[in-house]
Amino acid sequence: MNLVGAHVPSADPLAEAASRGADAVQTFLSSPQSWKAPLPRDDAADLVASPIRLYVHAPYLVNVASPNNRIRIPSRKILADTLAAASAVGAAGVIVHGGHVGDEEEVAVGIERWRKALDSVDISVPILLENTAGGGNAVLRDVSGYRLLWEEIGNHNVGVCLDTCHAWAAGEDLATLVARVTEMTGAVDLVHLNDSRDPLGSHRDRHANLTEGEIPEELLGAVVSAVDCPILVETPGGSEEQTADIGWVRAHLRSS
Repeated sequence: MNLVGAHVPSADPLAEAASRGADAVQTFLSSPQSWKAPLPRDDAADLVASPIRLYVHAPYLVNVASPNNRIRIPSRKILADTLAAASAVGAAGVIVHGGHVGDEEEVAVGIERWRKALDSVDISVPILLENTAGGGNAVLRDVSGYRLLWEEIGNHNVGVCLDTCHAWAAGEDLATLVARVTEMTGAVDLVHLNDSRDPLGSHRDRHANLTEGEIPEELLGAVVSAVDCPILVETPGGSEEQTADIGWVRAHLRSS
């Protein structure tokens, strides 16, 4: 049975999970806009022992595909620090965005930089690479980028995190999304099920609560029905709003 949960504040993830009735949660272990390494957590033993599945999102600053070594090298460092911190709390995976190459560079250059980055870190916790909302120099500007990535790094401890809002913003067909990515990579390991405030192909990453945005309900349901992995919502609001979104996911899982 698919685990269902949400992205939650980092202070007390287990209490946040309980308030939402979640089977799984995702959180940050450090500021998403900082290069500072995560600090040891007082609740690490509780997180390790809990039946709640925990995922960690790496800071948004991480861009190991960058041509700028003042971004690329710190990105490798904070990625390594985040992986170590995630291991200490028993996390099931670390979610990382694919990043961007330079304006005049080919995406293949960024994929080579990804390989070098993974060769330099201890991947004790799986890295789950997340698709982006598009952009001309994004490594995963569309999901076809997973094929080239997996040809280069598929032998590492990596997996796939699919975000429905990002895919919608990039102009992807959500009805076939899971099948296409699975064909390229072998599996989808985690889904971020988010509605979108913007129309198809907007390249804008603005999440909405499920059925309250622009993505047709049947397309969100198609993704839910197609996957055999945990599903997390990263939707607006707090416990009440995300509890409703989690309930929507579970209802579709029961009917599929």
